Amino acid sequence: MKRRILISLGFILIVATGLILLILSSNHTETANHHNINQSEISNDNETQKEDDEEQDKSESEAENGDEDQNDTEQDDESANTVKNIIAEVVQSTLNFFSNKDLTIVAVGDSLTQGVGDSENAGGYVGIIDRTINEENQLAHIQNFGKRGDRTDQLLVRLDDPKVATSITEADIVLITIGANDIMQVVKENFTHLTYSKFAEERGEYEKRLRDVFDRIQSLNEDANVYLIGFYNPFKKFFPDIEELGLIVDDWNAIGKKVTKDYDQVTYIPTKDLFLDEDIELFADDHFHPNDRGYERMAKRVLNYITTEDR
Repeated sequence: MKRRILISLGFILIVATGLILLILSSNHTETANHHNINQSEISNDNETQKEDDEEQDKSESEAENGDEDQNDTEQDDESANTVKNIIAEVVQSTLNFFSNKDLTIVAVGDSLTQGVGDSENAGGYVGIIDRTINEENQLAHIQNFGKRGDRTDQLLVRLDDPKVATSITEADIVLITIGANDIMQVVKENFTHLTYSKFAEERGEYEKRLRDVFDRIQSLNEDANVYLIGFYNPFKKFFPDIEELGLIVDDWNAIGKKVTKDYDQVTYIPTKDLFLDEDIELFADDHFHPNDRGYERMAKRVLNYITTEDR
């Protein structure tokens, strides 16, 4: 019973966090307005001193803003350098692998494939892979059919879309992120009486749908190498004491890994470990999707799996 309450509270706190931020923002505005009223009541004898202080504050503020702008620029430069460094680590093996092959990569799945959280809306990890491979020459053709919110049942429908189906038929490599929204669907349907058993019950159905996804892809193209990219635990940072959240992610990742072993051309790529570093911010402002650095780690991992033999 205690665990059931903790799980429910965990997801309620996620919603409550947004409301708290809104309230704090409102209070800040009221405080600023109150400060302005008090300033207007200062006596005329202090007006000259006030103006001098304001001029000094203005100068200091401009100096601080200049420093902040410089810091922002330095952070942007640091982020860009991080991308280059991560890409540099895998770029040579990547280029060697893709040279003279004219491969086609098709990415399907949910918001992680679409690239939600990418500050430049440049396709997340798929966009980084594209830019790494094709930075100097067009070595591979990459198509991204990721759609935010997609579950396994919705992905199955999209695989019947003529454009998607044709692309998979012509693909050498298929990348998939799917499953996180299946978990969130359990939350939505059982929000007021959420228990670990609800997720356990749905796991079996998720496994069936995941097998249907692989069966459909192989019916379209039995020669394509398919990679299922596992998901991470976005709640660990904010709810470290609710162990069930981590267990749910582990259980569903285990299903993905288990299913991929039953298919010769399908490989499971883990990502949970990539997001355990608490010293580096790896999530976007929504605290759910990866930010640029998070996607960089995913791209590097995926490229390592694609380009390394005997995985």
